Amino acid sequence: MPKYSIGIDFGGTKIIAGVVNKETGEVVGFSKKKTKKDCGAEAIVEKIIKIIEEAILESKISIDEVDSIGMGLAGQVDREKGVLIAAPNLHCFNIEFKKILEKKFKKPVVIGNDVEIATIGEMKFGAGRGYDSFVCVFVGTGVGSGIVLNGKLLSGATGTAGEIGHIIVASDGRACGCGGNGCLEAYASRTAIEQKIRNALKKGHKSVITDFMKKTDGAMRSKHLSKAIEANDEIVINCITEATDYLSSGLASVINFLNPQLIILGGGLIEAVDFFFKLTAKKALSKALEVPSKNTKITRAELGDFSGVIGAACLKDYRNEK
Repeated sequence: MPKYSIGIDFGGTKIIAGVVNKETGEVVGFSKKKTKKDCGAEAIVEKIIKIIEEAILESKISIDEVDSIGMGLAGQVDREKGVLIAAPNLHCFNIEFKKILEKKFKKPVVIGNDVEIATIGEMKFGAGRGYDSFVCVFVGTGVGSGIVLNGKLLSGATGTAGEIGHIIVASDGRACGCGGNGCLEAYASRTAIEQKIRNALKKGHKSVITDFMKKTDGAMRSKHLSKAIEANDEIVINCITEATDYLSSGLASVINFLNPQLIILGGGLIEAVDFFFKLTAKKALSKALEVPSKNTKITRAELGDFSGVIGAACLKDYRNEK
């Protein structure tokens, strides 16, 4: 009988829970909901419990067949205690997820970082299979990465290795959410790109993306950016091109410093906007040193939205293997 685990990916814009066959990586049932700012800790806990229950129901798997629950969180986590220390974007602090979920579901619960679990997912069942040395970079609300060396995820001295979004790409540059200035995240995240486009619109520049946004109550989707590029929209093309300049510089620095076999790029923007992915990869390889760049492959994540869910479901086993 295959072993099943529940994986939860708690990101800045959405929460996904899935029941995963750990032998095959198949997600046999899942539920997804958007996160909302200022909703508070109690509402977040209730929402997570609900989507876990929905995922179990859809999977038609009994909770008795579930081995464990793994969870990746977009914020600072205490892995040992299973606590979300802080997720400032959602105004969530000191939530004891391990304690709460173990009491509710009577299964062992393990907690990690959202990029950590996505990297594990890609390593076991996605684009990282067969590689001993690679870096996963996910572009979304922020920019984060996971580093795999000799087949193991590198955590660093304090468990924070892989914060590529906070390497400095512009001295005394834009303010970043971390409190610093000039971070890659402030230039190349989806949040940064959207802000730059909106600023251009406020200044009176015309863009077809305005028409697309009317259909989603003013929300700017990654698919809107893709359609705007197809329409040769100058504002969107310029803003995304600038982001590729910064992201490619960050990736070139990773290639030069770490010399990985592979760089995996993921996140909704990478998936939806082919122009963004291809231009970033091309620039990164051209900027890096000749020898490592010729031996580094840049590819997209294979598991899409489920990278984190699958990785979270495998988190308990991965920790036990270390």
